[in-house]
Amino acid sequence: MSFRPLTVVFVLAALAAILGAMLGGGMPGGDALWLHYIGKPLATLLLFWQVLRSSDALSVRYRRAVAIGMALSLVGDVCLMLPGDLFVPGLVAFLLAHIGYIVAFAPGSSGKARGVAFVMVAIVGAANLYGLLPRVDPALKIPVVAYTVVLAAMAAFALARAWTPAVAAVLPRSARFGAVGAVLFMTSDSLLAWDRFGGGIPMSALLVLGTYYAAQWCIARSVERG
Repeated sequence: MSFRPLTVVFVLAALAAILGAMLGGGMPGGDALWLHYIGKPLATLLLFWQVLRSSDALSVRYRRAVAIGMALSLVGDVCLMLPGDLFVPGLVAFLLAHIGYIVAFAPGSSGKARGVAFVMVAIVGAANLYGLLPRVDPALKIPVVAYTVVLAAMAAFALARAWTPAVAAVLPRSARFGAVGAVLFMTSDSLLAWDRFGGGIPMSALLVLGTYYAAQWCIARSVERG
């Protein structure tokens, strides 16, 4: 099944999530937060459904691993969306989602590609932690470090897969989509972390959610062979 039929609905749901978060209660004449509550989980759910329904998947194992990652991302979306402080449960859900993506991305990459990718991603992750950890509540330091390590590993495996000639030659689109999605996911989570712990960033909802949905869309697209 092609991704095209649901792409428009996905984009609309993602835009609703972003606009709802940006406008919130500040929309003249009403509260726009309901757009966020509907659009945020709906967008991820649509990608999850499309992954499950893909008829041109690389393999059952790859599709299942990405679908598990999408399902856990949906749990994380809901945790971070709801009123109250569910940051840690959301963090755990996304950490497990990245493990699912690692299961999809890890096989097939060369040792040389992994070495280069892990060094590059480790530098970025370490720089983020160096700037953020002093600002993080002591009770959250260990969960944040653990999440950063798993996120970095996910991105490194995705990049290594794309940089392995044997994989890139046979599955160029999948490898490319997976790598771009992983880098965008790391970008989104870095922006989210700096917004939460670093004192806020301008247009945070647009930047964080925009890169997040682009990341998830790319990862979902990596399931398809053609």
